[in-house]
Amino acid sequence: MELEVDTKEQQERLQMIGTSILCAARDELYLGMRFLDVALSSFLYQMDGAIQGLGTDGRIMYYQPRVLGGLYKENRILVNRAYLHMVFHCIFRHFARTDKDRRYWNLSCDIAVEHVIDGMNYRSIRFSRSLLRRETYRLLEKEGKTLNAQWVYRILSGWKLEEKDLLKLEQEFLTDDHRYWENNQPDKKPDLMLSRKWGEIGDSIETDLETFSREAGERDGDFLRQVQAENRSKYDYREFLRKFSVFHEELSIDDDCFDYNFYTYGLRLYGNMPLIEPLETKEVKKTEEFVIVIDTSLSCSGDLVKRFLQETYGILSENESFFRKINVHIIQCDEKVHSDRKITSRKEMEDYMENLDLYGEGGTDFRPAFKWVDQLIEQHEFTNLKGLVYFTDGLGVYPEKMPPYRTAFVFLKDAYQDVDVPSWAMKLIIEEEDLENKDEY
Repeated sequence: MELEVDTKEQQERLQMIGTSILCAARDELYLGMRFLDVALSSFLYQMDGAIQGLGTDGRIMYYQPRVLGGLYKENRILVNRAYLHMVFHCIFRHFARTDKDRRYWNLSCDIAVEHVIDGMNYRSIRFSRSLLRRETYRLLEKEGKTLNAQWVYRILSGWKLEEKDLLKLEQEFLTDDHRYWENNQPDKKPDLMLSRKWGEIGDSIETDLETFSREAGERDGDFLRQVQAENRSKYDYREFLRKFSVFHEELSIDDDCFDYNFYTYGLRLYGNMPLIEPLETKEVKKTEEFVIVIDTSLSCSGDLVKRFLQETYGILSENESFFRKINVHIIQCDEKVHSDRKITSRKEMEDYMENLDLYGEGGTDFRPAFKWVDQLIEQHEFTNLKGLVYFTDGLGVYPEKMPPYRTAFVFLKDAYQDVDVPSWAMKLIIEEEDLENKDEY
């Protein structure tokens, strides 16, 4: 009994010491990075003998007391960096569910976070970088992209690393244990509230940094660009197109409004006379008419445009998303409208994509395409146009007035530069991997 008391007292003491070390790290980081105040203070601290060092699930920071104590004795800057490392995982929402290869994704997240920390100029986290680390950054930076986890993952996957090289990178960049991430717990349901919480924290941090952008540029390195990249409004393209659907009455049985109990009861009672007949019409969401505008000044290949059109048409032509008789206009426009192809069938879409030619490559002005569509409406080419999607890089002149139909500007993430679209338009960002080759339609 006396031994159990001692063990409990020892655990309480280790918990107290561990919490004190983490609180000290939090406070030291806060003194230099006040824009991270909410993020730094968003955790509980819990001792965990099973974890490899430190780790977090977005709510709790777990620590192995001997490892944490060893880091602190070696150099408290190592504790500061580990704390900030876990905070950045949460701000960038690396813990959320993903279908990427688990090992490469974990490494990519660690490299992306360490790259940000190494680029920040604060005494509390300053630490010499190894030759392997510097060389890895150099090779990744040759791509000329913001090194967020998604981009690092794409590069690493393309390198096709040998096992020994992969192990070296893991040993160099491993800082925390990811066992509590959703990606590493397949049976765990995604925590949407947690992701939303960190999304709101990220939005707040972005606002603070943009307000003091000069200071951010001097001391925070690539952090602001990373936050901006993660905070951009990114939607599932398939779900987005469904938002352009309209209610329409169609001749078919409405199963949702039909009670089979009364129907079968009547058949049993009267032989062949049901007490209630099914409704012959129902309201279904369908897309009647649609406009797709391709910005031909966009620096992307014809294959990419073709994949965008394939994905768009594939979604629209699903059974519950499209009328049997379709009316889609595909417009190519840079400073002026170069072509307008009307599509009324799957065959016409296939012919268009098979013989796709892009015209233009001048400057970008969105107004001619909207003016062209307005003329089509006046000519009664459309009876109930509800949606226009503009595939573009975003750098151009927008119309001043809101059109009488929903509009979305779809940006390719790799070519995307952060611009404000008009308040009446939706903004989507898609990655090239979202338009990977599909089965031919």
